[in-house]
Amino acid sequence: MVFAHDVELALQAAVVLANSALEPETLTSPEELSQFFTEFAYTGRHDGDRAELAAVQALRGELRDLLTADRDHAVTLVNRMLDEERALPQLVRHDDFDWHLHATRADAPWPSRIRVETAMAMIDVIRADELSRLGVCADDDCEGVVLDLSRNRSRRFCSTACGNRNAVAAYRARQAAG
Repeated sequence: MVFAHDVELALQAAVVLANSALEPETLTSPEELSQFFTEFAYTGRHDGDRAELAAVQALRGELRDLLTADRDHAVTLVNRMLDEERALPQLVRHDDFDWHLHATRADAPWPSRIRVETAMAMIDVIRADELSRLGVCADDDCEGVVLDLSRNRSRRFCSTACGNRNAVAAYRARQAAG
């Protein structure tokens, strides 16, 4: 594990959310949003309505900017997000998770918690100088964000589909050349 479990989970959620704006767009219904909430083990308030869906979707651009920023700009974005949300870090333990940080009230709107949890996760990434673990998909036709949590730092594509498409293209190029 590169980072603490809660940090990795927050980063993975942020990447999925940022990439949900790409074609074909995902997270387009309250039902999909509820699945996202459960999949990434969010806790606290979850309204599950169209207003919350719109508020979460509105975060996608900001999260993409943060996840693809250079170190200095990422610091600026993290500090702004934490300040705007009035983050107050506290240690909590719930469900199957041991002590970890939360920085919003449990009744805070979910979009606020997403912003704060992503910003808090990025603090670890920035402090460890590990922004190279975040990037943009190596597929020329894709703008997806990539989170590389592999030990050997080998992840280049945002999805299996992009990786497969490039592998097939490389194979065909080799066959045509040979």
